[in-house]
Parts: sequence; structure tokens; C-alpha cells
Amino acid sequence: MTNRAAHFRSLHTAAAPLVLANAWDPASARIVAASGAPAIATTSAGVAWTLGAPDGDTLARDRALEHLARIVRAVPEPLPVTADIESGFGATPADVAETIRGVLAAGAVGINLEDTARHGAAATLRDVADQQARIAAARAAADDAGLELYINARVDTYFRGRPEETVARAEAYLAAGATGIFVPGVADADAIGALAKAIPAPLNVLAEAGTPPVAELAALGVARVSLGSWIAEAAYALARRAAEEVYSAGTYTSLAGSYDFGELNALMS
Repeated sequence: MTNRAAHFRSLHTAAAPLVLANAWDPASARIVAASGAPAIATTSAGVAWTLGAPDGDTLARDRALEHLARIVRAVPEPLPVTADIESGFGATPADVAETIRGVLAAGAVGINLEDTARHGAAATLRDVADQQARIAAARAAADDAGLELYINARVDTYFRGRPEETVARAEAYLAAGATGIFVPGVADADAIGALAKAIPAPLNVLAEAGTPPVAELAALGVARVSLGSWIAEAAYALARRAAEEVYSAGTYTSLAGSYDFGELNALMS
């Protein structure tokens, strides 16, 4: 695992950004791997939906870790796997440490850890000191296990309407033990470039409508580009179109271009 962890860390470079087409189950992970991915990342939303739960700290830790282990087992060697663990599947730093032990036992070498706190249907940014404690607990759990862990600290300031806090939070999280910084919700090239210059660590952005292409992001200094839940959402959108078509028109045109059964079945063998 150590070699995979070091290799995963080395993939974060603006010279050739790490592009992650996030997977949510063993089949999607194998499809992404077969497409030439250098690493596999999970999407917490896709995983939650697959397991019958909404995204946003509602999924039980044990179910998430069991599913992660299945994905890791499905990924061919030597591809590293990084897991989106939402805010850590627990209320306290000790809970986060317990989650990290499970992540490492599952065979993953990296995590996303967000600074959003959920309060029922509401969501707010955690206090910086609270999130630092959670990141420090994650780092200590990996260190205690003698394993390297890439901690991609997600800064949700753009999602929560507080973008002016982004750099200060990033610096605080790096001081607490984060390896890289993930800032979703920003698509403007100038803003992305400014963040890449100001944050002294690999910057991860989330691809969305209006996000510059990978080559331009590289020129801006971005080291990692994630597709997040977009592929899972597209897959479920196809399911909806096909179902609506057959139940309304009685036709099947939405099925055109489907994955070949034999090819997909062989991929899972």
C-alpha cells in the first residue's frame, strides 16, 4: 500500500493534473480503470445512492466502508484508490480517526474530508479549529498505522457563500496535516488561478458547467480535476429517460449506445 500511496501523491502535479472520473461501485470502478485512469476515486453521493441513502452524512460508516472494500477489490493492481468520506462519518475527531482506520483497512490510500457540518436538512461550515482537529485525527490515525494517507481537505466556502475564507481555511487545514486542498464550486478561470497561486499545496477543483478544460486548468496551476457525482447522475438520468420513454411511448430509443453486455460482463469476470 505504501508504494501505491506514494505513487498516488506523485500524480498531483500541474504539469499533468490527475483527472478523476469518480466511480460509485465495482462496475463503474472497473469501467473507469479500463478507460485508462491512473487512479480511482469514489463519489460519496454515488455511493450513498447505490446503498439507498441520500448524500450528506446519512450513510452509516460500516456500510460505506464495506462498499469501499468491494470497490478496492475490484480495482486492478496497481491503481490506487481514494475515498470520499464526506465529513468523516462521525461527530468527533475520534470518530474520524475510527473511519480512517477502516479506510486504510479497506485498502484505500487517500480520502476527501469536507468541512461542511450537517444539522438535519441544514448545512454550515465547521469552525476552523474543529475541522483542524478532525484533520489532525485523520493524520494521526494513519501515522499510528505506519501508512501514508493523502488527505484531500475539502473547503466548502464557495458552496456556503464565504469564498473570502478559502485561502485561510486551506492554510489552516494544511497546518493540521492535510496533503492537498479541494475547492468545489469555483469555475471561473481567474478565481481558480488565484487559488492555485495562493494555496501552497496541490489544488483540486470539481469539473462543472463552465469549468475550463483540463489543459487550461493545468496552465492555471491545478493539480487535480474531479468529476464528482456527475457521471453517476448521468447514468441515473439515462435510467429515468429509458423508463419514462417505455412507459409513455412504448419505445426504446434511449437504450441506443448502451454498454455491450458481453464486454461489460467480461470486464467483471
